[in-house]
Amino acid sequence: MRPSPTALSARPPIWLLVAIIGIGPFTMQVLVPSLPAMGRDLGASTSTVQLTVTLYLLGVGAGQLIYGPLSDRFGRRPLLMGGLALYAVASLAAALAPGIGALVVARVAQAVGACAGVVLVRAVIRDVWSRDEAASVLGYVTMGMTIAPMVAPILGSLLEASLGWRASMVACLGFGLPLALVAWLRLPETLPAPQPLPGLLAILRAYRSLWAIPAFRAYAALTACATGIFFAFLGGAPYVVVQGMGYSPVQFAIAFAAISIFFAAGNWLAGRLSKRMGILRMLGVGTVISTLGAIGAAIAMVVFPPHILVFFVPMAAVAVGNGMTQPNAIAGALSARPQLAGTASALVGALQMGFGALMTFVVGLVEFGSGIGTSLTMAATGVACLLALRGARRASGG
Repeated sequence: MRPSPTALSARPPIWLLVAIIGIGPFTMQVLVPSLPAMGRDLGASTSTVQLTVTLYLLGVGAGQLIYGPLSDRFGRRPLLMGGLALYAVASLAAALAPGIGALVVARVAQAVGACAGVVLVRAVIRDVWSRDEAASVLGYVTMGMTIAPMVAPILGSLLEASLGWRASMVACLGFGLPLALVAWLRLPETLPAPQPLPGLLAILRAYRSLWAIPAFRAYAALTACATGIFFAFLGGAPYVVVQGMGYSPVQFAIAFAAISIFFAAGNWLAGRLSKRMGILRMLGVGTVISTLGAIGAAIAMVVFPPHILVFFVPMAAVAVGNGMTQPNAIAGALSARPQLAGTASALVGALQMGFGALMTFVVGLVEFGSGIGTSLTMAATGVACLLALRGARRASGG
């Protein structure tokens, strides 16, 4: 099916879509190298400072459930501009936060503002590109989700070393304001026709009907657990590497950027092999690699002396496996009921962020700088991945 002339004229530049969708992961990761310094500066415990990540993830998850239905009724452009405006105000509030409580609240508002980009960019692409073209455009745009976590920790660590952790929040404001201006000038409204607002009860019924499908539950659980391994690592790594092992935030950020490359390699393998091998076989390979990497990290932290490579080499295996697992698990969840693919996408995304937030909270309680608490949490989540994979195979008859 070819797009209409109106849709062709409404196509925004792809580079703008990449920037908009990348603002969420950028904002989450830019503060991670500074977590130990924030705790010292604000006089807060590790578990309390960890809330700046945990509640950020919960804000992203909750926001995804809201933006989709509202944008179908009121349009993509006003919801996106509102999200970017909230993001800018929240970034300024975070930079000026007098204490940890105000900072946590500002980070939640940042998350709700930033996640507008993830939801609405996908909707814009669906509006103005044909099905086959949209798949290609999404491939380019998803690069923003990989590039941002590579750049953000390095930038955040450099800013923290030279100007303090608040400079990272000023950088978010410096990123968000020009982006909002360019979006205002270059992003047209793409919604073909406003849809009736379904109402809260109808939305909840749709979510409940999806959760009643065993295949959806299994694939969604697998997606959430695979994401949980990464977020357990994300929650504990700064304390293990910077506070426990004595490396600088910049060294941590460079090592963390390398993990994003391995995740991208797993994505590439999924793109190359999933059609040939099928979802279940790819999930089997990816899940085993991720779980072995997580268990290997736990063993390595006990057996070997503390070193950044001891922590990060097993995580590279986890990243490759995760890159293979997540696209296939998401595809399986969206296929459980194709006519509710949009609703399924929102629910899977919310479950990912919710479980990821739980893992960062758990790590904040059990990690004391040795890496044992983080690696054991990763290993336990990897085992949960294997259990979810078993459920997916059973639900799919594989």
